Amino acid sequence: MFGKKAQPPIKSLIAHGSRVEGNLKFTEGLRIDGEVVGDIRAMTEEPSMLVISEAAVVQGEIHADHVIVNGTVRGPIFATELLELQPKAHIEGDVSYRALEMHQGAVISGQLKPLVISEEKPLLKLAANNQ
Repeated sequence: MFGKKAQPPIKSLIAHGSRVEGNLKFTEGLRIDGEVVGDIRAMTEEPSMLVISEAAVVQGEIHADHVIVNGTVRGPIFATELLELQPKAHIEGDVSYRALEMHQGAVISGQLKPLVISEEKPLLKLAANNQ
């Protein structure tokens, strides 16, 4: 989990006053201060982090390892590691997460769906007659 590893650096920014229309793919870290109309997805097997600031608005589906929301999201969120909802977060959609941190004031209009990560268990072999 991210508490034990170094978090990926924020290498891209969609600035306040900017509007992006269309699907967006990113690697490592992305911060959104503006508006995105389209799906946002982390591309690689490397750890990823998406930060949606207080002034940001996202309309679309979000997929990343670590998602921090303090703005508005209209669409589902899939955080494969950690979803952090800060006090001004407003989400209209279902959220799926492995771990959730929700501050007082954050609002979710949708379902909370914890991701169940199945850990491989050793196969049990039945004792058989050796005939």
